[in-house]
Amino acid sequence: MTIMGKGRLEAFSDGVFAILITIMVLELKSPAGDGWDALLPLLPSILGYVLSFLYLGIYWSNHHHMLHTAQHVSGGMLWANLHLLFWLSLVPFTTEWVGLHHTAPLPTALYGFVLLMAALAYAVLQWAILHTHGDGSLLARAIGRDLKGKLSLLGYLAAIVLSFLLGVGGAGDLRAGGARLAGAGPAHRADFRRSRPQARMSETHGNFSIFC
Repeated sequence: MTIMGKGRLEAFSDGVFAILITIMVLELKSPAGDGWDALLPLLPSILGYVLSFLYLGIYWSNHHHMLHTAQHVSGGMLWANLHLLFWLSLVPFTTEWVGLHHTAPLPTALYGFVLLMAALAYAVLQWAILHTHGDGSLLARAIGRDLKGKLSLLGYLAAIVLSFLLGVGGAGDLRAGGARLAGAGPAHRADFRRSRPQARMSETHGNFSIFC
């Protein structure tokens, strides 16, 4: 059986991340005037771009570190990676919708739903790597019980529900405070600064999220 390397998977994923960030910045519209007051109507869109950029940046960093633990890829890993990229590819769409209707609960709830599904897809990719490399793999030793990863999913669900229960206020809560609830990204990243292969995974929620 031919063992597939991970080079093409990493290169394709990096390209998708770069394209998504480019799409988001191209969707930002220039101000109609030349004063500071002309920027005020664009502030929700700018803040939405910054938050989504941080999310995508965190996912890219975690994705890079997680794939670093893999020695090869399987068919299941390929499909799981495509599943993750599918949900992340919707981030520019939901970011623009929230920017245009930042006081409406539905766009904000959909934004949170996409982030929830991306977190689930990341967990599926993580499981696919574990399934391919076994319980004694570097990734398995690094993530441990992954308690914070599971709790972050509950945070996304809570933020989505709050966007409807609190109405207009919930829309702001999900963007500004939902990242604190959810941990602003997948659960872990690997710390490979150690020279030995027994590198361990440090928790994203404590290290990456500016909102925590």
